[in-house]
Amino acid sequence: MTTTQLTYVRGFSGFAVPDLDAARSFYRDVLGLAVADNAMGMLEITLPGGAVVLVYPKDDHEPAVFTILNLSVADIEKSVDALAERGVQLLRYDFFEHDERGIVRGEGMPAGGWFVDPAGNIISILQE
Repeated sequence: MTTTQLTYVRGFSGFAVPDLDAARSFYRDVLGLAVADNAMGMLEITLPGGAVVLVYPKDDHEPAVFTILNLSVADIEKSVDALAERGVQLLRYDFFEHDERGIVRGEGMPAGGWFVDPAGNIISILQE
């Protein structure tokens, strides 16, 4: 039996927001990621390492109840402090113990935490 090979050109992820201008400002100015408008009226966020995330408008957007984007950092303390200077506060979940900054350590995972974008989408920041 001969099987035709399946070849992917690239992969990308995407998520919705109700306000592209707010998303553009947050992901570019607050998080410091590369953000570009594309020809279809959406945003493309280029992550460190080259992966692309498509951000599209959705008027009746409802934030996911799970993490939609994970960002790895070299130093979790400095990164959380830099986010706090930009007005971003880490979420605190009842089922994790957090330090004074909101960082979770142990629990079988890297040190890190979660925060939300202006649309309420959950993002994690994790120490590499």
